[in-house]
Amino acid sequence: VNLMVYIVTWNVGSAVPPDDITSLFGPNVSDGSVDMFIIGLQEVNSMINKRLKDVLFSDQWSELCMDTLCPFGYVLVASQRMQGVLLLVFSKFCHLPFLRGVQTESTRTGLGGYWGNKGGVSARMTVFGHPVCFLNCHLPAHMRNLEQRMEDFESILQQQQFEGGTATGVLDHDVVFWFGDLNFRIEDYDIHVVKCAVDSNKLPLLWERDQLNIAKNTESILEGFIEGPLNFPPTYKFDVGTHTYDTSAKKRKPAWTDRILWRLRRTGSPVPTHNAALQRGLTSWLGGATKVTQHVYRSHMGYTISDHKPVSAMFSLHFPFKVDMPLAELQVNKEWCKVSDATVRFTVASTYQRSSWDWVAIYKVILR
Repeated sequence: VNLMVYIVTWNVGSAVPPDDITSLFGPNVSDGSVDMFIIGLQEVNSMINKRLKDVLFSDQWSELCMDTLCPFGYVLVASQRMQGVLLLVFSKFCHLPFLRGVQTESTRTGLGGYWGNKGGVSARMTVFGHPVCFLNCHLPAHMRNLEQRMEDFESILQQQQFEGGTATGVLDHDVVFWFGDLNFRIEDYDIHVVKCAVDSNKLPLLWERDQLNIAKNTESILEGFIEGPLNFPPTYKFDVGTHTYDTSAKKRKPAWTDRILWRLRRTGSPVPTHNAALQRGLTSWLGGATKVTQHVYRSHMGYTISDHKPVSAMFSLHFPFKVDMPLAELQVNKEWCKVSDATVRFTVASTYQRSSWDWVAIYKVILR
């Protein structure tokens, strides 16, 4: 089975959502070629009055994403929010019977684990029989906190445990996507050198001093994580409302804080190294069977409501087998003309384990 997965990460800086974010989901949002959209946001407005309202109603960002994607046949499968960190998983309606074991987790790392302004939220599920995990993180800021970023990431991985199945931890899944405002900075060079390199499009000069690129070669916790080339300018920090890097008194150095990486579960054959994967056109294998290919990795520089620019990536997941027998099948009359027509019959697979939690629902399309 081949599955197209589109991931977006954006630190929205407590901003009110813009009127239209359709372009954020790429040029093919309307043609159904994408199977799943995954949206990871950071710094969603979480003032007390906002949070009380969001408990009673959907938050503005979730509403906007649903309003944008649902008309094209996508359904919100999972959502998890921890203060300002929000994760949304959308799938094509036709895939719903084959997304099972959906679970979400959140881990606070702010103020020593007591505050959820920093940390990670995840959603995991089996997709056509293969365990996949999506992890959206907001790690500590500032150049000096590299070690704290690594510690927090390790803490998130340790604390997030799921029930049932073989994939109980994040890294036990066949495929893990790790993304968010990871807050890694560019070492050594001063702000003028960084801006000069950006202006003259000499981005490879900056890649060598990017903290995450360096850490991938030294930190065992990052072993196996792969990222495409950063062929777009640093996405932080901009003056809000502009395309100009920070001109405030703080003059923060531009950096690629907003990232999307992936990792395949270790099996008998080793995961290719970062460089080897790049040479193969950003394709990686799991035991010679499951394959992940990254097609697009880009920023969306047109958005100016935040001091960060959004980043997106498109992946194709190739799985060696496909669990495509639904656990339950519904038989419904095509048209209901009178009350007596409104009946639904269903059959369940022989392997189905009945539970008191089972339920059947009928939704009106468009689904929300």
